[in-house]
Parts: sequence; C-alpha cells; structure tokens
Amino acid sequence: MADVRFEGVREAAERHVGDDAVPGLVALVAHGADVQVEAIGSLWVGGPPVERDSLFRIASMTKPVTGAATMALVDDGLLKLDEPVDRLLPELADRRVLRRLDGPLNDTVPAERTITVRDLLTFTFGFGMVMEMFTAATPWPVVAAAAGLNTIGPPDPDVPPEPDRWIAALGALPLLAQPGQRWLYNTGASVLGVLLARAAGESFPDVLRHRVTEPLGMNDTSFWTDQPERLATAYLPTPDGPVVWDEPGGKWSRRPAFPDGAAGLVSTADDMLTFARMFLADGAPVLSEQSAQAMITDQLTPEQKSYGGLGPDFFAGRSWSFCQAVADSGAFGWDGGLGTSWLVDPVRDLVVIVLSQRLFETPDAPALHGDVQAAAYAAI
Repeated sequence: MADVRFEGVREAAERHVGDDAVPGLVALVAHGADVQVEAIGSLWVGGPPVERDSLFRIASMTKPVTGAATMALVDDGLLKLDEPVDRLLPELADRRVLRRLDGPLNDTVPAERTITVRDLLTFTFGFGMVMEMFTAATPWPVVAAAAGLNTIGPPDPDVPPEPDRWIAALGALPLLAQPGQRWLYNTGASVLGVLLARAAGESFPDVLRHRVTEPLGMNDTSFWTDQPERLATAYLPTPDGPVVWDEPGGKWSRRPAFPDGAAGLVSTADDMLTFARMFLADGAPVLSEQSAQAMITDQLTPEQKSYGGLGPDFFAGRSWSFCQAVADSGAFGWDGGLGTSWLVDPVRDLVVIVLSQRLFETPDAPALHGDVQAAAYAAI
C-alpha cells in the first residue's frame, strides 16, 4: 500500500513526465524500513509502461560502485591506498605534466611524484575533465588526443578499445596537473577498472560481480543487458523536443570492449537501494566499517578544492570522497548524466533514487531530481 507521507513524491515526479519532457521514470524513497516506489510514464515514447524493475543507464552513478569494489580489494590486501600504481599500471609510471592545460602536448615538465591508488579514488591523479575544456574557443590539444579514450564527454561503450590498449593510450598522454594537486573529473574511475582487474587477476566485470553485486544481490546491475525490452530508451533534449540518443537494443545491449568504471553500468532502483543500504549497515557484507566510512568522508584538502570543480560553485556545501560526492550535511551520493540520481542521507536514514532516460543538459541535475529529493525530505 502507498505510504500517504510520500504522496508529494509522486506529485513532484509526475510534473516532469511527458513525451516532450521525461517519457518515464522510477522514483524510489526509502526512510528506514519504509520504501515507496513510483513508476511513471513509458520506457520510450509510445512504448510500454515503466515498471519498478525497469533498467536505466546509470552513467556516473557507476563511480561509487567502482569505489566500493576498490575498497573491497584494499580490505583484502590486494591494494594499498597509498601505494604507487606503477606495480600494476606501468603505463602510468614516469609521467609528464602539461605546463598549461591548453598547451601543446610536448610542452611538459616531469611529474613530482608517482600516482597512488588514493589519487585515483579522489580524482586527483592529474587527468580528467574541467569546465574550461568545454568553453574553450578551440579544442585543447590534450582533449583532441584523448578522443578515442571516451573519458572526456558522455559515455559511449562503442568508442574505447579493450583495457590494455586503453591504458596504454592514456599513458602516452601528458597529465593536466601534478598528481595530488587538484580534482579533475571522471577519468580516475575509468583507470580504477583497469587497476582492479589486474590486482584481482580477473576481468573488471567479474571483480564487480564477485566483490559487490553478487554479495549484495544486485542481480540487475551490469555493463550490458540481454533483456533490452526492460531498458529505457535514452533521449537527448533539444529545443524541438527529445531526440533518441540510444535505443534499448543499442550500445548497452552488448558486451563492451572496455567496461568503464566511470559510467558504464545499467541498473534498477532496487539494486541501487541495496547498494545504499550497504553503507547504512557500515559496509556489510562488502566492506569493512573503516572502508565504508572512508567512502562517505571528505577526502580532499582545501588546496585541492581551491582549483574548483565542474563549475565555480561545485564545492559549495560539498566535497569529494572516494568516487562520490559528500555534502557538508553528511549526505552522500552522485548523479548520472544520462538521467539518474542517487542520494543517501545517513543522518535522516533516507535514500532517494530517481532513474529517468533524459540526458542532463548541464553538469547540474535537472529540476526533476531536486524536486523529488525536496519532496522526500518534506515527507519525513
């Protein structure tokens, strides 16, 4: 039976659903043991209705899952947070660093130190996205050179090569910043996928399956699906209305050459609730309490944050832990730019998940996500 406290959640979600806006979504709110799920609209325009177990491309919500797998290997002694990655990723040894972010690829200085596992988890290893890349009058040389890696811009499983070739290509590029100097978005989680596979001696999808998804019963979370009829069509918003960006039988319906730890997974609302409750249970059965706490604790220094993030106000009221954002309030989580958001507030014992198929137009989540979160907080 529907919980009358959460009527506002459905009302907030319904305001954003329509063929010319968000064709369909799943909104889940869990307060303690009480769970309310609203499945509204259709999987695609004119298609079947969204169901509670419908699949969505969760994009950057993949990052915390990758972070948890990393910390599971740390708990098992296969990795150490402050060890150089050179042992397993020799491609990233002896780095060079650009003198200027937009400078020529051969205008570099030596890296002042090696890259560590912690640097990858905190996105401070020296390579990734900054907003200036997307506002520059002409493409930066490093952005053009990284095009085949698909680590700058939206995810595309058809672009990157298999992991060994991918890491070799990344290793041939200079870093944008000194290791540990500043926060740069996205690429750290992609590198972690290669690192974890080598540390565990199995493919990255198998690492996630053995270390995270199977222990938690996240049976619908994977890098591809053989049930495309459950997968929502992804839409790109345009001034003339939504345009199909990826169909159910498209890029996420086959095994990718490069399983991307930054943005590659599909999942369901209930699987992501299960993942959230792992943190609320102090990491059990996946992580030690110490590792779970590290993942929800600010891991950046004021100096690292001083360079900014994805926009000038990115670190206002929040920071970054291991592969996810942490708010000053104690809440944590992250959004997926293909239309999803995941918020966990351990202080209020609250989880809010919104899965939709409308791509974000800016680094900030569309109003749908904030409206559902606000309604959930109002309900409790």
